[in-house]
Amino acid sequence: MFKNLQVVLFAFTILFSPFSMASERAEQGWQLIEQGALIVDVRTPQEFDDAHLNNALNFPLHELDKHFSSINKDRVIVLYCRSGNRSGQAYNYLLEQGFTHLHNAGGLQEMQTSK
Repeated sequence: MFKNLQVVLFAFTILFSPFSMASERAEQGWQLIEQGALIVDVRTPQEFDDAHLNNALNFPLHELDKHFSSINKDRVIVLYCRSGNRSGQAYNYLLEQGFTHLHNAGGLQEMQTSK
């Protein structure tokens, strides 16, 4: 009985772990990209130069106003960074600015792994 409970708890942990949710957000990001979404990497230029997704634009978090001033607020935009933290900040900021179709796809490695 105790062994069965351990198996159930282990399965529950796997199903509802942050990694599971993280993979889902990356997969949703890829679906939007395949439909023509704008891909925005909010990391620093140095991080971007080290590695980035194909066709991604580098709009560092501290320069969002500069880069997004000419982008249609109804454009579908997929955001990512290193871990999902900065892209989450960008997501919240852009929502406040009136952008309506945003998706935080998490981190670069997460995106690359889910492809």
